[in-house]
Amino acid sequence: MAEAPTSSGGGGGGGGGSHESGGEQSPRSSNVREQDRYLPIANISRIMKKALPANGKIAKDSKETVQECVSEFISFITSEASDKCQKEKRKTINGDDLLWAMATLGFEDYIDPLKVYLSRYREGDTKGSAKGGDGSAKKDGAGVQHGHIF
Repeated sequence: MAEAPTSSGGGGGGGGGSHESGGEQSPRSSNVREQDRYLPIANISRIMKKALPANGKIAKDSKETVQECVSEFISFITSEASDKCQKEKRKTINGDDLLWAMATLGFEDYIDPLKVYLSRYREGDTKGSAKGGDGSAKKDGAGVQHGHIF
């Protein structure tokens, strides 16, 4: 079974672990830098600000908490999808694997909107509600590439 990177409590260096390790860090995570485990805080902040009024502010610890949670969520889903791919002797995780993992892990409410996103992405729509970033990711089955999921 593939191990997802584990997060450490408080962003410092102790405490937390993956959902499977019982709080102990895996040997692989000890060599991973914090900035490599988490999504960039600027991206998290930008997404959070979209939900606020123009004059709204977000405390630094709030941004860091969401950063850690989102990064752990992505690792959780990706680890489950990776396990499926390994059992099927495939090396590439695609969008359908991620949707399957989300259903398996109890996140059914998110699947329908993500299916719409995935369909639009595969059709080449990188604008509007199915934003695909800068359009640099390949459209070959919507695998996890260049930091993009879908």
